[in-house]
Amino acid sequence: MTSTELPDPATWFGGRPRIMFVHAHPDDETITTGGTLAALAAAGQEPLLVTLTRGERGEVVDGPFHHLQGTDALAPHRQGELAAALFMLGIERHVFLGVEPARADGAPPVIYEDSGMVWGPDGRAAAAPDASPDALTRAPAVEALNDLLSAAHGAGAQGIVSYDDGGGYGHPDHVFAHRIARAVAAALGLPFWEIVAEDDPALLAATGLGASEEAVSADAAGAIPIEVHGIEHWLDRKTAALRSHATQLTVDGDDIVHVGGQRQPISRREAFRLRPLATDAAEQAE
Repeated sequence: MTSTELPDPATWFGGRPRIMFVHAHPDDETITTGGTLAALAAAGQEPLLVTLTRGERGEVVDGPFHHLQGTDALAPHRQGELAAALFMLGIERHVFLGVEPARADGAPPVIYEDSGMVWGPDGRAAAAPDASPDALTRAPAVEALNDLLSAAHGAGAQGIVSYDDGGGYGHPDHVFAHRIARAVAAALGLPFWEIVAEDDPALLAATGLGASEEAVSADAAGAIPIEVHGIEHWLDRKTAALRSHATQLTVDGDDIVHVGGQRQPISRREAFRLRPLATDAAEQAE
């Protein structure tokens, strides 16, 4: 297709309308999948977003909200930012893990807290040594798993999207999200797509696509499909949603400026790699 043609989001993810997106903290959904969420919503699809924590331990950019860092007021403020972002994206179906309908039947509501992180010597995020007893990564894995299973089953999810097994950049909550999301996909026999970074070598090798094009191709090994969504048409919604997360980032022209000063271009394409179910991998190995 040419860059002047409008992509049809109704064909994305194999044409399945009810895709469940699993993200660790408020703002993750917009940075990595905001254009796709906006496009699906605009096309009349029924994406569901599950947010695992409220980002209690997030650093806050310098400015009018910096005083919230490290206080109990940050979590409700970030909840408000998320609500504003989802309004900009047109997303109506959202739940926090641990709260109905993302809570196992009969269990009282629970809040899974941000586990925090530190930067490791390799430049990737690592687990913080002082995670609270209520942190997501300290919760019984089976409890969080059952909560996500309830959310997927209750919503009639037809596929699941989350991070790769490294959590994108290594944050322990992202890694945890991958594990439970992929496990739920396997339990329900659903396809699982992992988010592919813009600089992923497999994406660069598999496509020579421009920013507003889309395609379904294969990775460098020719084995695992990568689906690329051109989201140029919905970029204004993604950018507006990014601006809503004002404690976490600043939008400067075409870039995101993160709390540590790192600059990241606002991506005009979002890519997803379809991963085989564990049962499929076992069968292929036989």
